Amino acid sequence: MQTKENKMGVMPIDKLLISMSLPMMISMLVQALYNIVDSIFVSRINEYALRAVSLAFPIQSLMIAVAVGTAVGINAFLSKTLGEKDFEKADIIAQNGIFLAIASYVAFAVIGLLVSRPFFASQTEVLEVREYGVTYLTICCVAGMGIFLQTTFERLLQATGKTFYTMITQGTGAVINIILDPILIFGYFGMPRMGIAGAAVATVIGQIIAAILALVFNLKCNRELNISMKGFRPNGHLIVQIYKVGAPSIVVQAIGSLMTYGMNLILAAFGSAQTVFGIYFKLQSFVFMPVFGLNNGMVPIIAYNYGAGHKDRVIKTIKHSVAYGVGIMFVGLLAMHIFPAQLMRMFDAEESLIAIGAPALETISLSFVFAGFCIVAGSVFQALGNGVYSMIVSVARQMCVLLPVAKLLSLSGEVTLIWWAFPIAELASVLLTSYFLVRIYRKVICHIGEPVVQDA
Repeated sequence: MQTKENKMGVMPIDKLLISMSLPMMISMLVQALYNIVDSIFVSRINEYALRAVSLAFPIQSLMIAVAVGTAVGINAFLSKTLGEKDFEKADIIAQNGIFLAIASYVAFAVIGLLVSRPFFASQTEVLEVREYGVTYLTICCVAGMGIFLQTTFERLLQATGKTFYTMITQGTGAVINIILDPILIFGYFGMPRMGIAGAAVATVIGQIIAAILALVFNLKCNRELNISMKGFRPNGHLIVQIYKVGAPSIVVQAIGSLMTYGMNLILAAFGSAQTVFGIYFKLQSFVFMPVFGLNNGMVPIIAYNYGAGHKDRVIKTIKHSVAYGVGIMFVGLLAMHIFPAQLMRMFDAEESLIAIGAPALETISLSFVFAGFCIVAGSVFQALGNGVYSMIVSVARQMCVLLPVAKLLSLSGEVTLIWWAFPIAELASVLLTSYFLVRIYRKVICHIGEPVVQDA
């Protein structure tokens, strides 16, 4: 029987948070970099190809939502179980998580085959954009096993505090993608010129290799878990527990996909504004990804100490994480205000596109500091088993505020006004998130470690 206390229960919080988050932040930055590089290479084909990749984003984002949301549920449930020292149950949770990853992939392979063409037809009447998009999205979905298994295996490593290995897996997948992009898109070194299909193939190859590497690290280095699938049978009760936390996370990110789709429909009347919106999403990932990396390090720390009854460590982790998250987002705000035109030119943007894009970056980035607080707080809710709060905030921000306000502002005929929907929506999100944070503090956090009172 294992009795040694995991580092998440004893290491000083600042050192622990940095040691667990920094590798994830670096790997997420590399991930964001390859997303940007991917689009930069695609933009060299033509603007229609870049627009197609942008319009494909909602489905790709939905894939990531399911993969990451399920993994968030696995991670939080697994970390809490390890904190309670129930190692046999932890193994079964991990095995059910792998099963869910495979099932999710099968669902999206079917979606890729059946939905790609009508999906693009609904967003644009430009036939060249449609054809580029169908090719790109079909490959990403049908060959997308890697993203689901990579995400799951990495979260198993994170749940036991081994975030250094996830930095290696994510970094390796991203570097492979970056190297293969120009080779496959433009046909270098004797390879056929694949165009936009090459960008998709480079992406899925990077994901598959990262998944294999993450599996090897789990088998060789993650001694706290046994992920052998021999004799495995799905456990309905544990799957429900995984999705109790994971499903709200999926909904939160899926709402983001729906918002992006809705914004693309609103911006369709403004020509190249769809391309600008796609460029913004690539650039903002370079700011948001480090915060997500911070959260990936924070969630198992909070979940573990929640399970172990260490209230002070939970509170300190939350405070430090919020401070770091807001600081990162402030740096992103400065970058988009100081260098908007230069950032647009990275995507081979002409002056007419920059004229639309620079004001967009400056306006939307005003929401970043608010978003930093909300993103970290949302992960706190998930780590404490109250992911439904994150779901409510996300639905309210994007569906009840952002899209209606954007639609209303679009009636002015001025695309520059539409971008103000983002800071307006984020301000509303701060108010609602603060309410839920106070609520979860009073109902959960302040009672951590107290003895359970049994009714007479």
